[in-house]
Amino acid sequence: MAKLVSKTYGDALFEVAVEENRLDDIYEEVNTVIAALQDNPDLNKLMNHPKIDKEEKIKVVENVFSSFASKEVVGLIRMLVEKGRYNDLDKVLEYFVERVKEFKHIGVCYVTSAMELSDTQKANVEKKLLDTTKYVHFEMHYTVDSSIIGGMVIRIGDRVVDSSVKTKLYDLTRELSKIQLKVGDNTP
Repeated sequence: MAKLVSKTYGDALFEVAVEENRLDDIYEEVNTVIAALQDNPDLNKLMNHPKIDKEEKIKVVENVFSSFASKEVVGLIRMLVEKGRYNDLDKVLEYFVERVKEFKHIGVCYVTSAMELSDTQKANVEKKLLDTTKYVHFEMHYTVDSSIIGGMVIRIGDRVVDSSVKTKLYDLTRELSKIQLKVGDNTP
């Protein structure tokens, strides 16, 4: 159900942003709202408090967000409060951000390597990804995990390319165990 809510409201905001030719502005505002919510956990506690009525929550939304967000973004948050869906705000905003990135062909890539990559290596990885995907830009996220021994694991959305030594060793071990089983089955 939450996915349907995030899609419905996220798509509505996306359509308004495109229609009004304000996609970049609203995208920046949404990212500012996301950061504000992460930096102020007390705001979420206040907005989710059962003893505070909707009218008070709407006043809080207008007072807090009107200073840096457009009427479209404030209106979305207000509507979520009115419909009792404030808990879905994070998911709605995240869906909107993902939708904008997809529309603008911006990929989000997570690269895990056994050791820290140099700037040149990072640039080569990004260039190779740009050459082999539909994306025109990537948000690159790099992490180091020595347990993969060598190689890399690259994740873009739900696609994973795993060229790690750890996975190759696992696959080789699995193949060797199949061979040993076949040999064992043929002995009297």
